[in-house]
Amino acid sequence: MSTGILYIVATPIGNLEDITLRALRVLKEVDLIAAEDTRHTKKLLNHFGIGTPLLSYHAHNQASRGPELIKRLLDGQQIALVSDAGTPGFSDPGADLVARAWEAGVKVETVPGPAAGVAALSLSGFKGDIIFVGFLPRGEGRRLKLFAELGREPRVIIIYESPKRLSRTLAELAGMMPNRQVLVVRELTKKFEQTWRGPLPQVAAELKDIEIKGECALVLSCPAAAAAPEVDVEGSLLQAARDQGLSGRRLTEAVAAALKLPRRRIYQAYLALKEQGRLE
Repeated sequence: MSTGILYIVATPIGNLEDITLRALRVLKEVDLIAAEDTRHTKKLLNHFGIGTPLLSYHAHNQASRGPELIKRLLDGQQIALVSDAGTPGFSDPGADLVARAWEAGVKVETVPGPAAGVAALSLSGFKGDIIFVGFLPRGEGRRLKLFAELGREPRVIIIYESPKRLSRTLAELAGMMPNRQVLVVRELTKKFEQTWRGPLPQVAAELKDIEIKGECALVLSCPAAAAAPEVDVEGSLLQAARDQGLSGRRLTEAVAAALKLPRRRIYQAYLALKEQGRLE
């Protein structure tokens, strides 16, 4: 007998209209839905009139429930794995079950859809490669060590945070990464969604000690490039003319090559100095 299929099904992170047609079909057709919180998922199923049986699978029972689900799959059952919100496998035990399925030779299929980090990234307008951090360590030492490492990170950073810790986290990030922009979004896709965007120190000051409800996603831009030092084009022209005895085209070409600047820019400065009578 062939094995069943484990479907990794993304569900809404807030707005129920965000579920895909394929996700609804799969949730109706599978033999069982493994849910992080069956009560939470039951509300979703009831909303769409789906009566598929539910079984809990979460961080506290994955050691025993994981093998049970794999046995069901090996017996030919089709199972959908869902988290409380978004795509299973991000900041939840879903990845462990998927790994077990691969090791057991069970077919795994993804039913893509909402993911809070990707949704927040799309709101940010920040460009660049990304690194997904997820939820932060609770201990201060581990958290600050992570921030120090992220401070050297050249990519866009995605973080999840509790509203109770948001103010503290923003203050710590602003202290270590003042040269980044940040987008903070709470209650993503829900009725009371709110966003704040700007330089990290500015947003940290704005949200200092403000009581916020609802899970938050943070997107930090790539570090701002340090401003290039101002080049003294006029001084370079005068010095090259004095030290090397150059003038005209040879002077502008030599200075453009030395400063690695467009010849046109150097020539315009040369003409200005010539008009002022400072160069021949």
